[in-house]
Amino acid sequence: MSDSWDPRSSASFWINHASRALLRIEDGRLRPLGFGMRQMPVLHALADGGSMSQKELARFAGVEQPTMAEMLARMERDGVVERGPDPKDGRASLTSLTRKSLLRLPKAKEALMEVEREAMAGFSAAEKELLLTLLQRVAKNLGSLEP
Repeated sequence: MSDSWDPRSSASFWINHASRALLRIEDGRLRPLGFGMRQMPVLHALADGGSMSQKELARFAGVEQPTMAEMLARMERDGVVERGPDPKDGRASLTSLTRKSLLRLPKAKEALMEVEREAMAGFSAAEKELLLTLLQRVAKNLGSLEP
């Protein structure tokens, strides 16, 4: 019996491989619309036309505030979001999507749904449901390992 690790027989290898491929494809489909996959939590949170603080967006996206600050600065520079004063707190600002982003967001969602359809081609409804359940369990297991 060999003690060597074979990545191609490892679930983590294939999850990582699929994740990286999905990210490349999704980014490629979103780029013409002015978006990127890493921005999707912010776009999703603000899709209703509302506004949120940087702290709220960081919590929603599950990232640290400095990471969110950098992302929002890039998104503002690129015209994806705009920031304005928080009427309840003069020291804070609220972020919202620009009109252009709100108009492009439905096309972005459709592009991502198309990638999902392509990725799941040939899967039965039961197989899709099982895969979703299994991946959610993997994510929960991994979440319990994080500090």
